[in-house]
Amino acid sequence: MTAPVLPAQPLQPRNEDRTTVTPLEDRSPGYTERVAMFGVLTGGWTAQCCYALARLGVPDLLAAGPRPVAELAAAAGADPHALRRVLGVLAAAGLFTEEPGDRYGLTPTTRLLCTDTTRSSSVAATLFGEEVYQSFGEILHTLRTGRPAFEKVHGAPFYSYLEEHPESAAAFAAAMGSASVPTALAGCDLTGLGTLVDVGGGEGGLLARVLGRHPQARGVLVELPKSVAQARAKLAAAGVADRVEFAPGSFFDPLPAGGDVYTLTRVLHNWDDEQALAILRRVREAIPEHGRLLVFERLEEEPGTAAEPPSSERAAQAAFQGRLIDLLMLLTLDGRDRTEAEYRTLLTTAGFEVRAVRSAPLRSARAESLIEAVPVPAK
Repeated sequence: MTAPVLPAQPLQPRNEDRTTVTPLEDRSPGYTERVAMFGVLTGGWTAQCCYALARLGVPDLLAAGPRPVAELAAAAGADPHALRRVLGVLAAAGLFTEEPGDRYGLTPTTRLLCTDTTRSSSVAATLFGEEVYQSFGEILHTLRTGRPAFEKVHGAPFYSYLEEHPESAAAFAAAMGSASVPTALAGCDLTGLGTLVDVGGGEGGLLARVLGRHPQARGVLVELPKSVAQARAKLAAAGVADRVEFAPGSFFDPLPAGGDVYTLTRVLHNWDDEQALAILRRVREAIPEHGRLLVFERLEEEPGTAAEPPSSERAAQAAFQGRLIDLLMLLTLDGRDRTEAEYRTLLTTAGFEVRAVRSAPLRSARAESLIEAVPVPAK
């Protein structure tokens, strides 16, 4: 889904007397509002065009520069007339360049669809364009039942579906592996760190960052076997693989014991309360009395609490994207973003005491906060 098209200038009052401002609720929708709504209602079309081009490899074919449509179509296995019309739409939207000689090229935005771009959006385009797009087609089911539309469309819960569809599972793992390290990590005091156990750590981005800054530390990566191979390669490229122990498995299984710090990054929000509590209890079983648990999650506002107005256009866009991701979870998973109070309840129930909650600067859609907790001694 794309962001709604917003008016470039504030709406002007309809009165002849420009000194009198008509209350917003008294205005009838005009041209600007109709253009904005058209942009909202057709945003999915634009997204599917980007998905289809990414699936055909068109952005990679344009990585070296603009090319004629006929040449592109032959290389991508596309119909040239259809390809020209799709590229024409996206060029009109400012997503591709249109040049003399029936040539099209990338913009900085669509360069993100190239597979060799750092933190490429190519895999996300595939996920969003296939399974996710189909799920949004059944959004009425979710609104009426509160259950993920994904299950109705695909006949199985999200993670069960991935187990039966290796290609989709690989795409999901790649998309998660390309996610950024939470900015809140910078606020963690890891002085004298011995061993950090990253539970559900994907391809090892957080471990690479921590071990790169703390040469005395060692790491343990707990991740499903299918993701361990990619993690080995990434951590080797970062020059820290020799200090990492790999523990293939699920965070629902018993975890490696004795670590000084355990981390859960964007894990708990994927699961309902019962399953999130099961994960936390596994950590509690493994963590020693001196250990710390660092949870990185986006925190929801308490219901009925008015959020602080965004401080900038960038902050407003990030907040909007965060809400969209929460909507994505509503349609695909049993989990959800939670309030600070809800996470405190989960952690307390699992045998932890929350020591601190720190918010990160709002730099991305996720803007995860840090919840730092310690184990409550057994009685």
